Amino acid sequence: MTPENPRLDVDRIIDDRRARIIVCCGSGGVGKTTTAAAIGLRAAERGRQVCVLTVDPARRLAQSMGLTSLDNTPRRVDGVSVEAGGSMHAMMLDMKRTFDEVVEAHADPARAAQILANPFYQALSSSFAGTQEYMAMEKLGQLRTSGEWDLIVVDTPPSRSALDFLDAPERLGRFLDGRLIKLLLTPAKATRPFTKVLNAGFSVVTGTLTKILGAQVLRDAQTFVTAFDTMFGGFRERAEATYRLLQAPGTSFLVVAAPEPDALREASYFVERLDEERMPLAGLVLNRVHRPTATRLSAARSLAAAETLEPMPNGSSAAESSQPPSQLPEPAPADVVAAAALRLHAARMNLGEREQRVAVTFTSAYPAVPILEVPALPEDVHDLAGLRRVGELLADEP
Repeated sequence: MTPENPRLDVDRIIDDRRARIIVCCGSGGVGKTTTAAAIGLRAAERGRQVCVLTVDPARRLAQSMGLTSLDNTPRRVDGVSVEAGGSMHAMMLDMKRTFDEVVEAHADPARAAQILANPFYQALSSSFAGTQEYMAMEKLGQLRTSGEWDLIVVDTPPSRSALDFLDAPERLGRFLDGRLIKLLLTPAKATRPFTKVLNAGFSVVTGTLTKILGAQVLRDAQTFVTAFDTMFGGFRERAEATYRLLQAPGTSFLVVAAPEPDALREASYFVERLDEERMPLAGLVLNRVHRPTATRLSAARSLAAAETLEPMPNGSSAAESSQPPSQLPEPAPADVVAAAALRLHAARMNLGEREQRVAVTFTSAYPAVPILEVPALPEDVHDLAGLRRVGELLADEP
């Protein structure tokens, strides 16, 4: 399908001990979660100490690995071959719990308790825009610096927001440098000679904010920001450090797509965005491909043969008969089976050819992007055996 593009070698990536992070991104419904889990399993069974981190709300990753659930703590996956000395753990990002852990780790117990009990913090840590993306960066940084795993596979959300975590450092900086934060910190940071003047101005502004937000909300926000002030710099530094880590040679981004117009449009967006951010793109996994059968029997000839397989008593075919369909005799069972097989073959040939045409729009635009085609499986993956088979296909093993 893509002879002009280099071949993506997944085994080369996971066997390279300098590879420390693999990020799988792509639109929904293309098998991205399964791909991430299969890569993690294959790497573990080839001797790597692997942790698979998912921020995908669909919990299929846990099911496929035999875990009842995933949470914010990496869980060991049983059933993984340890002959090569590897292991596999998996976890799902819990945005609020990760935020709580950061507070507990970087504030003294009294201040941490004050922050965790603050209503403004509770709202911020649960639903504030951008918090999930920042916490994904935070958790990835934690896993990397722990040194417990030598390869981390990240399964990102199934949408364009999958790359929003790349904006986390800049977005966090805008938040921390914002006027509201500075305003809420002003009374606490004011030196004595200017306290009266600043407090007078602050009272005018806060009077307006009180009418908009309510007195209690404003007090909660100011209490939170004051208690959180000493931690702001650490948040920014860690986000920027993780961002640099994603740009480092030990990181590989894999874009996962299906041979469908919408999925490949999203793939194009990911490829261009990663290039803009100077992130190391390893290649595209073109998933669920229906490869045309190697045969001289074309779809058109297959359909023509199916139409002529039902002989009439006078020796003519069903297609040639002038009798109404209701008056035609029943065809022989063997002819019915043969005709159905021919039509199925024609449908598969047409699907494969259509997928080829769609894929060419991507490959012609990005001829330098390495690509690996993974054929469609007859059933969904729901266990380690299925993940192991996907891993073999990712390695282009028959």
